Amino acid sequence: MDSLRSSRKTAIAPLLALALVLLTGIAAAMEPLAFRSEAEEARFRALAAELRCVMCQNQSLADSSAPIAHDLRLEVLRLMHEGRSDAEIKDYLVERYSDFVLYKPPLQAGTWLLWFGPALLVLAGALVVAAIVRRRARNAPSAEAPAGDEQEW
Repeated sequence: MDSLRSSRKTAIAPLLALALVLLTGIAAAMEPLAFRSEAEEARFRALAAELRCVMCQNQSLADSSAPIAHDLRLEVLRLMHEGRSDAEIKDYLVERYSDFVLYKPPLQAGTWLLWFGPALLVLAGALVVAAIVRRRARNAPSAEAPAGDEQEW
């Protein structure tokens, strides 16, 4: 009988932990952002659209529903209320989370591959395709070549 109770307790523990996590996320999502004016809200929305959620792969801070994104939105609003400029807010977040937090990272030695990598891949692919087409054109039989003894009918 004790083993049955023990197995029930171990089965319920993960469910309780999951419920706690879900309730914490719901509570965090319920905390509203308090804007002082429509202009401040518009500035906040524009800034949040330029920042990337550090947990999500490709969602902006404005679009993400992750709890850390909500915390970062609150942090951005707090920094705005302190009177910081957009550049100062971005610098603060880059200092904490690196250039990953920016959707448009600055062109630096460490980010040149992010900026030019896709173009380099397309160029490399075009060169490979051109080489294959030239090789096949060179190896293809010419239409003007006379049909000789190659065919036996």
